Amino acid sequence: MDGKERKTSKKSEAEKWSASWFFNWVINSRFAIAILVILLISLIILVLSKMRWIFSPLTIVLNTIALPVIIAGVFYYILNPLVDWAEKKYHIKRSLIVTIVFIVLALFIAWGIGSLIPVVQSQTQDLLANWPDYWSKLGNFVVGLFSADGLKDLQNELSTVNTDLGEIFKPSKAVNFLPKSLNSIGSILSRVTSVIISIVTAPLILFYLLKDGHDLPDYLVGFLPNRYRLSVKDIFKNMNSQLSNYIRGQLGVAFFVAVLFWIGYMIIGLRFALLLGIIAGLLNLIPYLGSFLAMVPAIAVGLFTSPFMLVKVLIVFVIEQTLEGRLISPLILGNSMKFHPLTVLFVLLVSGKIFGLVGVILGVPGYAVIKVVVSTYFDWFKRSHPDLYVTEHTSLHDISSDEEEQ
Repeated sequence: MDGKERKTSKKSEAEKWSASWFFNWVINSRFAIAILVILLISLIILVLSKMRWIFSPLTIVLNTIALPVIIAGVFYYILNPLVDWAEKKYHIKRSLIVTIVFIVLALFIAWGIGSLIPVVQSQTQDLLANWPDYWSKLGNFVVGLFSADGLKDLQNELSTVNTDLGEIFKPSKAVNFLPKSLNSIGSILSRVTSVIISIVTAPLILFYLLKDGHDLPDYLVGFLPNRYRLSVKDIFKNMNSQLSNYIRGQLGVAFFVAVLFWIGYMIIGLRFALLLGIIAGLLNLIPYLGSFLAMVPAIAVGLFTSPFMLVKVLIVFVIEQTLEGRLISPLILGNSMKFHPLTVLFVLLVSGKIFGLVGVILGVPGYAVIKVVVSTYFDWFKRSHPDLYVTEHTSLHDISSDEEEQ
């Protein structure tokens, strides 16, 4: 057999292979390849889940540094614009600017501890001491709303919940309830120690973040090959933009919400106005749900005072929601976080179910980071496979016409 016959034979074998069902259904099928990739990833995840002991040291490290890094990161996004502005305007060394900012921040914290903390502490003690009565009054009010004959089952359930929660919040029961929620004195000491260490180390991390944080992306991409550095640096830039917009926006809105509720409660003469305002501001960090959750203690206190006070509390809530939705949120947040409300709610539900309260607070910024990575990869995939997606200059009619001609 000469060379020409061999080439013809190999060509015929290749044609038979390309025409075979295995080639068409498996090798040349994007759907089948995608299924195989998903199965391979699932298999890797399954194997890794059976080898958790490998990741236990990494888990310990992450649990140790997570809290101080998060605290330092939040303050970094708050203070970094001020440091950048001062550096550009006055041309002073960045380390000196950071030192001045730390001194001012320490004085502000000292003022808060000396003047604000005692008032909050006093109102907190009074609220906790009277909370069983407030909660019982609120529970009886809610049960009364469902006093119709057709809602007796729901009324009985609400009565049971009200009784159980009232028992939990009794001062005599709190002494026995708290130790049961914590396994031992050692666990309490361990948690307190970790919190103290986090509070001590967070300012150190914050100092170096403010001083050298702008060089961190260049340092990290320096470990990557040259062709990936620019795209990865863009990802870091987009992540930083998303996180900074979210953190500054949410904290700014939370601050004004706390001030609005505080002023509103003081005007109507509600007890614990400062404490309830701070609670409202903190809970407002939970998107869409925080303000409604913050109304529960305010409604309980207002209802216990008088029905007319309850009406005034609801009026304050309506005014605050109107100002927040029409003025404060658009002015501070703007269109920086383009997330659909349903998307945010789903993220809150899933992250809260998996990670608890921490997931509820950090779920949305975590989703923003993941979205940046996924969007960047998807844009790259579309550029790499232009035949799969409609571009700005190509219509669906043109694609269908090309397929008919083929």
